[in-house]
Amino acid sequence: MSLLVVDAVSYGYGHHALRRAGGLVVEAFSFSLQAGEIACLLGSSGCGKTTVLRLIAGFETPLAGTIRLDGKIVADSQHCMPPEQRRIGMMFQDYSLFPHLTVAQNIGFGLRQSPLDAAQTHATRIQELLELVGLAGRANAYPHELSGGQQQRVALARALAPKPHLLLLDEPFSNLDVELRERLSLEVRAILKAAGIAAILVTHDQHEAFAMADVVGVMKDGHIEQWDTPYLLYHRPATRYVADFIGQGVFLPGEVMSSHKVKVELGVLDSDVPMACSQGCAKCPDGKTDCRLDILLRPDDVVHDDASPVLAEVMAKAFRGAEFLYTLRLDSGRDVLSLVPSHHNHPIGEKIGIRLNVDHVVGFKSHE
Repeated sequence: MSLLVVDAVSYGYGHHALRRAGGLVVEAFSFSLQAGEIACLLGSSGCGKTTVLRLIAGFETPLAGTIRLDGKIVADSQHCMPPEQRRIGMMFQDYSLFPHLTVAQNIGFGLRQSPLDAAQTHATRIQELLELVGLAGRANAYPHELSGGQQQRVALARALAPKPHLLLLDEPFSNLDVELRERLSLEVRAILKAAGIAAILVTHDQHEAFAMADVVGVMKDGHIEQWDTPYLLYHRPATRYVADFIGQGVFLPGEVMSSHKVKVELGVLDSDVPMACSQGCAKCPDGKTDCRLDILLRPDDVVHDDASPVLAEVMAKAFRGAEFLYTLRLDSGRDVLSLVPSHHNHPIGEKIGIRLNVDHVVGFKSHE
């Protein structure tokens, strides 16, 4: 049985909702979460991801649908269990640590109304959490004496103190710099896995999502475009929106040659899944399909190869330490992206050899 089930939940409020078709911020929204699993709701601002978190926490009541936690209905259109009765922990963008309390006292604050097992006192629980988050030596420090990352770990320990069934994290790393954000995403994941706590992260940063989550739901206009592992979101995007939103890439026009072959400007690609033609495309007399698709090429699909007869002009480049991200212009005038080891430092305007190395062919109905 799933720990959390969100089943066909819809919600709308105020004038903001009227900007959406149907007047709903979240519409027929569904997903499930297993015990110990870490999920992420990923999307741009205004897509409804924080509203979903508030519905799960009990701060809002759904207009339709049900939310179940541990098999029990905690919310539907008729009733809403109060947040304090759901055993759900929350971490917000603002850590909200009490400046006049020590680290240990901040962590213990969440235990005041939460009885623990008879075998464990509040003091032993606090010490357990200090060790879990790597702050055993800072129990008597005050928040202002800690770094941003340490404060974030105190907030996490406080949220975990009452042993919640589920932890909700609302953009918890948004106030940190990029390098610290990615490192802490991995640290928080390790802490949650060690504690065996299921969690849902809300973010607009895909690097955070990929570093932390087992499964990610890409959101758009109040619904999930795709709910999948980070790997499959990147390599097997289900919609053009997901393909555009996740990672970097460009689309090249392609012609379907057979059910498993498609031709693009840089060559013929073999697909391990059937290439579906656009609706209504005709079958040509010679057996070929008159079918056009836009084929997604990621930067790692385009390989720099000095021996290749196919040349492309360097139009722009971004140095990333171990590699360059090149923008390359093909003979047709179209651009592709390529990740190239940084010891291949080619000037803008030079033509370099390239070839395709595509493991997963991803195509969508042509816009042309």
